Amino acid sequence: MKRIVYAVMATVTGLVLLFSYRTSVAPDSAGALSDVAPVSTGTTAAAPAPTPSASSSSSSSSASGSSSSGAAGQTTSRGLRDGTYTGSSANTRYGPVQVQITVSGGSITDVQVPEYPSSNGRDQQINSRALPTLMQETIQAQSAQVDMVSGATYTSTGYRTSLQSALDQARS
Repeated sequence: MKRIVYAVMATVTGLVLLFSYRTSVAPDSAGALSDVAPVSTGTTAAAPAPTPSASSSSSSSSASGSSSSGAAGQTTSRGLRDGTYTGSSANTRYGPVQVQITVSGGSITDVQVPEYPSSNGRDQQINSRALPTLMQETIQAQSAQVDMVSGATYTSTGYRTSLQSALDQARS
């Protein structure tokens, strides 16, 4: 009889420990997206102001909810023109993802995500961890060839799709 009681108590204790385990969220990235306001699903992002450069001419193009603006500067060895480019909005299972890049000196110097899934607490938790990682990897890789973030597969896929769209605009 004692063995049965001990076995049941051990099983219950194991289950309690298993279900109470929480994966950690990096404390430095928890507030990293607080300054980014999501855009509602039914609207498109407004064209950002052109970045200052030596050339006074600027070009704008718009296709499928994407906009870009930037100086018609010289193309560098990477083939990227200086300016700010917003990729097309990529629809995912949990909502749209849109990426905006800033190119300076032919390199990606800044990445913003003006639109991402944030309708509930779980989306906010996942994206507060995933988006800073994706943004950092984009600047390091200087391309859309970034690793997916575990646990944020849909966001990562949408991010890469929108990022590639922005890079295509910067190359054209």
